[in-house]
Amino acid sequence: MKELTFSKSSETPISANKYFDRLKKNIIDSSSFFILTGTFLLMFGAVSLFFFLQPYFEEIYLERINSFGGVALMITGISLLFLKVSFLIYILFLYLRYKVIKPVSDKELPLCTVIVPAYNEGELVYNTLISLAESDYPEEKLQLISIDDGSQDDTWLWMKKAKEKLGDRVSIYQQPKNKGKRHALYRGFNLATGEVFITVDSDSIVKKDTLRNMASPFVINKKCGAVAGNVRVLNRKKALIPRMLNVSFAFSFEFIRSAQSRLGSVLCTPGALSAYRKDAVFNCREEWINQTFMGQVSKIGEDRAMTNMILKQGYKVFFQRNAYVYTNIPERYKNLYKMFIRWERSNVRENIAMSKFAFGNFRNGAKNGTRILLLNQWLKMIMAYPAILLMFFFICTYPILFLSSTLVSILVFSSMQALFYAKKHSVTESLWAYPYSIFYAFTLFWITPYAIATAGRSGWLTRDLSKKQLREQQLITTTVSVPSRSINNRIGICQIQSSYSEN
Repeated sequence: MKELTFSKSSETPISANKYFDRLKKNIIDSSSFFILTGTFLLMFGAVSLFFFLQPYFEEIYLERINSFGGVALMITGISLLFLKVSFLIYILFLYLRYKVIKPVSDKELPLCTVIVPAYNEGELVYNTLISLAESDYPEEKLQLISIDDGSQDDTWLWMKKAKEKLGDRVSIYQQPKNKGKRHALYRGFNLATGEVFITVDSDSIVKKDTLRNMASPFVINKKCGAVAGNVRVLNRKKALIPRMLNVSFAFSFEFIRSAQSRLGSVLCTPGALSAYRKDAVFNCREEWINQTFMGQVSKIGEDRAMTNMILKQGYKVFFQRNAYVYTNIPERYKNLYKMFIRWERSNVRENIAMSKFAFGNFRNGAKNGTRILLLNQWLKMIMAYPAILLMFFFICTYPILFLSSTLVSILVFSSMQALFYAKKHSVTESLWAYPYSIFYAFTLFWITPYAIATAGRSGWLTRDLSKKQLREQQLITTTVSVPSRSINNRIGICQIQSSYSEN
């Protein structure tokens, strides 16, 4: 049997590890200070410029208002701003009415199967399985399944290590070749014996009460077909991109999905943590695994697709704010934009699929709220190309006006995210809403138009190993004690419980 091995030359003394960790933290902290300072200097400079050049902008306004194109542009802009603000007010109204579903007792909890698909995750899958096994869900009611989807690295060996530690509490399986996350989940659904299926990404850590909080809505509400978990960023202290995205994730889940949950129409149950009623899954299982788009088999967007198919059956989809999962997100720009492209391609496909049933009598009770959510999705897609063309037009004709107005807009709209995060979590961390908005506006603005143009592509984009990484895997020859590393990982899991205690 092949053992989990590492090159001796790659071993680093603990004291050295601590030194490099401390050095990396100091670099990030220094960079954080300069980025935040630069961001606010830039935005307030834009505000000052906006007022200082007001006569110049008024002259441009008068020039444009005297032309048909200028009037049409102004009316369109005001209309879109009105729709945007009206939608945000509507979402705020729903958010204020949101209530988390309280956890039920051990006796009431249903039989639950947790499925963890893994591909090229290495040691991370071990941490995930350990955190799930340490949940406060009754052991006799919990089935834990993990499936290696033909990984090229040592994922399977780490899964076997988890099996050695957890014994019969976890069942592990290996796909003969990589077939995609959807197929790994499909195999897990077929092996599951629970009444509720919970899917967890293999690079994620759950809190102790997460599984209980995810399963409880199915007991309380018989119309509940699926539940979305609350996704937070696990590696937010390791790099600047995760640190910025942490605020965005909190707003997206705790504000937007809370509002959607009030309608029973959360549009996407995230891959990092989702729960499904067994009957709802089995009703659409074959359609889901055989789903195609533009004649090609769908390999992405399995979470949004499953959510759509469950909504189509007339079930409601809720969000549990108290069900936390901490997941790793890309730390480099290249990996980040690949992730966003995949998400946006899925949105394009599933908005089309949802439109086929959302405007019909797809369930009893109110449906207009769900339709408003979908129409907002469509507005974003429809305006993608006009917005980018207009952006280039203003850059070429009125660059100062474009830059100052863009930064002022970012200051205004980012303040909503910042205030929300400051109230719920941390004032200091909330400031990252501003640099992230600038980062997105100037480096990721092309994602949606590109995703629309390439919606037919199905590549995962972020999981395959490079040739260099494959060679490194082949050079693993000498055994290192895994338990010692595992102890450190367990300590890390415990730290998550305490470091996020404010949640």
